[in-house]
Amino acid sequence: MQNLLPLALFLLFTGAAAGSFLALWAERLPHGEGVVLRSSRCRACGAQIGWQDIVPVVSWIHLGGRCRGCGAAIPPWLFHAELGGMALAATAILVAPTPATMALGALWLWLLMGLALCDLVAMRLPDPLTGALFVTGFALGVLGPGAGPALTGAGVGAGCFLAIRLGYEGLRGREGLGMGDVKLIAGIGAALGWAALPLVALIAALGALATTLLLHRGSVARDAEIPFGAYLCGAAALVWILSSGGAT
Repeated sequence: MQNLLPLALFLLFTGAAAGSFLALWAERLPHGEGVVLRSSRCRACGAQIGWQDIVPVVSWIHLGGRCRGCGAAIPPWLFHAELGGMALAATAILVAPTPATMALGALWLWLLMGLALCDLVAMRLPDPLTGALFVTGFALGVLGPGAGPALTGAGVGAGCFLAIRLGYEGLRGREGLGMGDVKLIAGIGAALGWAALPLVALIAALGALATTLLLHRGSVARDAEIPFGAYLCGAAALVWILSSGGAT
C-alpha cells in the first residue's frame, strides 16, 4: 500500500479539483456559459473571483461559504461536490484491484458525478462528458473482461435505450428518453458489461420512483420531467463499487 501512497494522494487532491470543475460546469450550464475560458464571478455582485478563492475545499472553508467581496452565500452544493470528488477517489482507492483500475475508476466515477449534477441542475447530459465517460468506461472494460465485452456492453445498452426512446416517442408522440441517456448508458455498459445493465436500470428506476414520489408527496404529473440520467449515474457507480469490492 505504501507504494500506492503517491497515487492515492494525487487522486484525492485531483478529486477535489474535479468536483469543483464539474460543479462549476453544471452551475453554468443553464446560463449557457463556458467553463474553460470564462473567469469565475460572484453571481450576486459580479466581482471576479481570484485564484486564492477557488482552491478546492480550502477556500470555501476559509471564506465561510461566502463571497469575499459582498458576503453573498456560495451554494453549499458546490462545496459538497468537491468533497464528493474526494470521496469517490477514496472509494476507488479502496476497492480497485490495480493502480490502473484505481485511476480509471476514479475518473469514471468523477464523470458520473459531473453528469448527474448537470442532469439535476439543467436536465442536460453534455456530449463532452458522455463522450469522456465512454472512453474511460471502455478503458476500464479492456482492463477487465476485455475489449469485446466492453463494446458489447456499450452496444447492448445504447441499442436497448434507443429502442425504448423510439418506441415511447412512437406510442406517446413525445420524447421519453433523451439521446443523452442513450449515450450515457453506452459509457456505463462499456465499463460494467451488458449483464450488469438490468441491475443498473432497476436501481435507477426504483430510485427515481421513490425520490419523485417523496418530492411530490405521492402525486406525480404524467408529463413531469425526471432527471433519469442522474439516477443512472448513481446506480452505475454503486454497481461498479460493489463489483470491484467483491460484493457482487
